[in-house]
Amino acid sequence: MDLYYEVNGNGHPVVLLTGGADVRNWTFVASLLAKDYKVVAFDGRGTGKSPSPLEDVNQVEDLLSLLDHLEINQATLIGHSMGGQIATEFALNYPERVSKLVLLAPGLSGFSYSKEFEERMKTIHGAAPDIDKMIELLLSDPSYRVVTMSPHRDLMVQMLRHHMNRMFEWPAVKLIWPQPSAIERLGELTAKTLLIIGKEDSPDNLRVANYFRKHSDARIIEIPGADHMVNFTHPEKLYRQITGFMKE
Repeated sequence: MDLYYEVNGNGHPVVLLTGGADVRNWTFVASLLAKDYKVVAFDGRGTGKSPSPLEDVNQVEDLLSLLDHLEINQATLIGHSMGGQIATEFALNYPERVSKLVLLAPGLSGFSYSKEFEERMKTIHGAAPDIDKMIELLLSDPSYRVVTMSPHRDLMVQMLRHHMNRMFEWPAVKLIWPQPSAIERLGELTAKTLLIIGKEDSPDNLRVANYFRKHSDARIIEIPGADHMVNFTHPEKLYRQITGFMKE
């Protein structure tokens, strides 16, 4: 297994997934969960301390390889942002390996994001290779208003700077997602699912949560005063919601 991972605690396995970040994304949540569970956090291919990809990246299959390597037959998956997208895809394609599913402000493959979102991404990418400018543009979005006003802003900036530097190392590879996309299969989701999102998150991410509300049996919880980085600003609330859900 060439992916970097950390394991803490004992008990039922819980695997933490992120997208555009590394294990520091779980700085405040992992230690709380490790009081009750065996917590696995890892860096996806090309992020954090994991190696850059040499070919197109299939993050669903990477997760399967990690579980096999750690001899984890079944785990609760907790995915944030694109990590939630990966967790949802995995639960649809390998339902027997997922005991429960917790999604924090998840992405959703096949979802049509707004023109405003696409224009914002284009502007951020257009600032490359000026990483400081890219970070400034990203954090100026209202969906990061809460975290940028919190004591965790510096950690957020450090994590983003590292991630963007890593992305510039990548060769010309693509992310591979299973087909059909998750949005077409959401009704097939069998794992008991909890979706948590901050009320101050972006309209697009709130629309994704609403799509889960309409097309799956997911339980949706909105946290007032939280943005996209609810894992940084409200870890104890997350801990209580997640552990309550897992103990049901």
